[in-house]
Amino acid sequence: MSPRRYVFPLWNGIALISGVAALLGNTLLGGAPPEVLAAITALAAGAILAMITDTMVPEAFENAHLLVGLITVAGFLTAFVLSHA
Repeated sequence: MSPRRYVFPLWNGIALISGVAALLGNTLLGGAPPEVLAAITALAAGAILAMITDTMVPEAFENAHLLVGLITVAGFLTAFVLSHA
């Protein structure tokens, strides 16, 4: 199987499933209390952080060694400040 025959349907499927999930989430949780939405957002953020940590931190540690933790915290702090500006 050629890479194109695998990659393009895979990413198209991911895009389609993401769109359906967003539509369902908005439909089912559109009127949810802010606390519920905050918990869902925190769970999603944790999942993304776990994915990034699993795939990118080992490679970054290979290149930056002890600065990886500091750089990661600086990145999250920057994102936090920008989201509240």
